[in-house]
Amino acid sequence: MEGGQGAQSGGATSPTTSIRPGTGNSYKRKRSGAAEFESSPGSGGEENEDEGSTRRQPGVKRACNECRQQKLRCDVVQDPFTTCSRCSRLKLECKIEHNFKRVGKRSKHAEMEKQIDRLRRNLQRAQAQGFMVDDDEEMDSPIANGVYSRNNQSFMGSDEAVSSLLHLKQSGSYNLPRIVHELENVGLTEDTIAHLFNEFWCYYHPYLPFLDPNQSSEQYFQQSPLLFWVIIVVASRRYTVDPGLLTSLSGPFTRLLWQTIGEVPNNHFVVKALCLICTWPLPTSTTSTDPTHILCGVMMKAATGIGLHRPSHTQDFSRVNVDLNKEQLHDRVTTWAVCNIVAQSIGTGYGQPASTLYDWTLAVRPGDEGPFKLSPELEARLTIERFCDKVSKEMYSNASDPRGVAGDEIRSMLTRVYRREFNEMQVGILSRRDISPIINLHLKAAGLHLRLSAFFDSPTTVGYMDDLMGLWRATVAFLDLVFEMETTNGQGLNSNFLRYATYYILQMIIAACFTLLKLLSTFFAREIDFERGRQLFHRTINAIRSMSIINNDLPWRLAELMVQMYNGARIEQRSQLQQMRDNGNGNGHERPTAVDDSLQLKVRCRMSMSLVFDSTWRWREEFQAQGRGSIEAAMKNPTNPDSAAESSASSTHMDSTLMAPTQTSAHQLQNQLLSAANTATGSLTPNQNHGLPSGMMGGVGYSESNYEVFDPLNWMLDGLVDFPYSYAAVQGLEANSLV
Repeated sequence: MEGGQGAQSGGATSPTTSIRPGTGNSYKRKRSGAAEFESSPGSGGEENEDEGSTRRQPGVKRACNECRQQKLRCDVVQDPFTTCSRCSRLKLECKIEHNFKRVGKRSKHAEMEKQIDRLRRNLQRAQAQGFMVDDDEEMDSPIANGVYSRNNQSFMGSDEAVSSLLHLKQSGSYNLPRIVHELENVGLTEDTIAHLFNEFWCYYHPYLPFLDPNQSSEQYFQQSPLLFWVIIVVASRRYTVDPGLLTSLSGPFTRLLWQTIGEVPNNHFVVKALCLICTWPLPTSTTSTDPTHILCGVMMKAATGIGLHRPSHTQDFSRVNVDLNKEQLHDRVTTWAVCNIVAQSIGTGYGQPASTLYDWTLAVRPGDEGPFKLSPELEARLTIERFCDKVSKEMYSNASDPRGVAGDEIRSMLTRVYRREFNEMQVGILSRRDISPIINLHLKAAGLHLRLSAFFDSPTTVGYMDDLMGLWRATVAFLDLVFEMETTNGQGLNSNFLRYATYYILQMIIAACFTLLKLLSTFFAREIDFERGRQLFHRTINAIRSMSIINNDLPWRLAELMVQMYNGARIEQRSQLQQMRDNGNGNGHERPTAVDDSLQLKVRCRMSMSLVFDSTWRWREEFQAQGRGSIEAAMKNPTNPDSAAESSASSTHMDSTLMAPTQTSAHQLQNQLLSAANTATGSLTPNQNHGLPSGMMGGVGYSESNYEVFDPLNWMLDGLVDFPYSYAAVQGLEANSLV
């Protein structure tokens, strides 16, 4: 009866709560004929079972792991060991392990069902809290992108976990991509890392070719985790597979960056990382929160601290003896050269003194083929940046001037000297066949850097108009090359190169655009091709916007600001009015250009970039202070430079002067401008200006001699343009500054 009861009880018991073997004689008798079967996990009768099995079948001690897992008959022979027929047929690994225990499928499935229910409840709770889960967009899945978020507050991975568990329950196999490297809550798979590194080598490396593309990503990680993550961050700027990757990495990467700096870098791989992040800094909405200039100083001090400027005497900067081979020495020389190239471009682009050191290590040695020999690309860049350094130090580092600007006569003489030197340098560099178009672009940028000194001249300076004309030509030459490179694939250069260009190139494009805006709105507009300048200005605005990385960053804001200044100045209407005046003389001769001081700068301490800071400063002082000069709402609906929106005092779009010129009389133009002024300031009489700037009065036809033509120092005239935006409402932008 016991045996019957035991058998009956065993048959009625749940698989997850089966009776322990060895608790009854009937169970032993039942198991004695099937010694090859394995007991359930935790069985206590395994030894007795093996002894009985050995007695009945000499040579067979126990079943192999695979057969025990499936509870199948096994004919494995232990001594001498012979693979069982099932493992041989299925090509499985046949082995016997004494500590092997079966995994119960039913109990495992029950556990997975509980986990699925728990994940579903978490998912429903997350959706109730407002989290969005896109089931249909495969590319937004962390598994599809190879980018995983470890944030405990994120439930985006719940769907994938549910799917994988259900798949496993159906006896399937689900291999999740393995996370290779992780930075705080952001993990990257091997495929994602390979894709990002490939993006870096293809699109960013040509601008600063000093890293070795033949090295693997893992080698870069072993050299320096910061260098590895800098490459990832730079490549993620335009990573279309996961556009939000840069935003996810910004916080963790910034903390890693400052932590590494705080530990006092002691190897040149960290210096390489600083070179890259200074060349392609993280996006920001204002220069007041941009740490690039500070990081550049850290880069140079870290480089000299480990003796990169004396690479052949590195042991003088180390506690241990350092013996470098030829390749290691060359690597350090190259890194030191790139440090100076980056430091000079940052000094030029930010209008700050460059912390460069052009010493014996970087001296030009014709015919030298040793480890101190740089690649043709870097050697050309170093030559150009050395020239920019000369211009900055000689023109904007005058010890006898509180603002550091050289006097008019000295600056005029230096301009002639450096103009000849620039032409010779340009001929020498462009004559080489192993130079990429990017070098030519930096040449044109250096020429613009030289010519921007014209804004520091006074109208009485000898050759004033010639310097302005040289500035106009340098600006046009630089921008023409930019757009030529953007539309063609020359010498292996990728199209749409502006998307991947360095921040220095962006800064020079912004300076060129402000130059066009300034020249087109003053007396000098009569000396140049106005239509060419207008088209170039609109095209440059679009180029700056295309270089924006994230919404509402500094390039996008500056582009919108320049368009609004263009609208507020009503540049084209004034140009047409001036042209009609010249043609209405009746004697067939144009009047000579009346030179005034409208091109003078108030901000004069930012070297060649003073124009950019002067323009934004004036915009802020004259219009933001009145509560009307803001660009915040325009970020969502940006002004279209090519639009033909109607001209009105309250319009934030381009006015109708952007349309093709029509046969409008000078009297009609005067009435339009005067009407716009009356809208904001009340009716004006020729003898009353009611606070309207004198430049405006001259622009609308008043002939008094003490009134000038439109004064660009007042970019937006009172009441001409109404900006219904709150400047202080923007998060992340300081209330008192745009740049």
